[in-house]
Amino acid sequence: MITEDAEKVAAVTPAPVAEEPPRRPRGQHRAWDEVPRRQIYLPLSVYLVFTLVPFYWILLFALRRPGSTSLVPWPLTFEHFEKVWNERSFGTYFQNSVLVGIVTLLMTTLVALAGGYALARFEFRIKRGFMLALLCSQFVPGALLLVPLFQIFAELRMINSLGSVILAETVFQLPLSIILISTFIKNVPYALEEAAWVDGCDRFTAFRVVVLPLLRPGLIAVGSFAFVHSWNHFLFALMFLSNQEKQTIPVGLNTLLSADSVDLGALAAGGIIAAVPVVIVFAFIQKWLITGFSAGAVKG
Repeated sequence: MITEDAEKVAAVTPAPVAEEPPRRPRGQHRAWDEVPRRQIYLPLSVYLVFTLVPFYWILLFALRRPGSTSLVPWPLTFEHFEKVWNERSFGTYFQNSVLVGIVTLLMTTLVALAGGYALARFEFRIKRGFMLALLCSQFVPGALLLVPLFQIFAELRMINSLGSVILAETVFQLPLSIILISTFIKNVPYALEEAAWVDGCDRFTAFRVVVLPLLRPGLIAVGSFAFVHSWNHFLFALMFLSNQEKQTIPVGLNTLLSADSVDLGALAAGGIIAAVPVVIVFAFIQKWLITGFSAGAVKG
């Protein structure tokens, strides 16, 4: 009886109506509701000028005819590109840089994946000390590693070999890559792996089937930075490679500079050739890159 009476009272009693927040009178706006457009467009315009003018200047020197002083590259010419690609061996430099970048990307990603998983899922005595050592290694400039690495590669007879540059780039990229990958793995719930173990999977299978697909944004972020850094790095290639056929794009750009004169057209064309692959890579992976760093920045 009590239940029936309660139901009747609830049916008759009207539901409470949510009160709307008071509206501000017309003409009254908070200071941050509307910002004058000039305060937005003016800083953006200044930023675009400082950003786009150097790019236009490079395109101007690369696409206009030799000896021309026009501020408009017309008629267009690709003479400078043909010169640096064929006469200055930029085709060979480009192939070497692609090889170094791809192999460095693969090695860095695989080793960082194994090290990051160990740091994220296992507990051992020197774990904090190891993490501190990885962080402190980021304060060591690459120039300080040139002499010891050169001695090591000389003992291994790897001087003037692309393998020496690949190993040096991989070692230089590993500390930060391991830290980032370990953060990504910590964001994956450990219960997912435990559920896979209950279903009969071993640790490696559970990692491959459950964890690895969730790490795709993080792997793309780490791999892309390893590729870009190895593509743009100058010191290791200059120090360990003496044969012109083994040199990379940054060293090739340096050969376009001389003490007497500088071919600005060829230098600009070489700079565009060096920049285009990096721009294409970031254009295709921008979505994954932002997602990866957003996932790694928040600890789950």
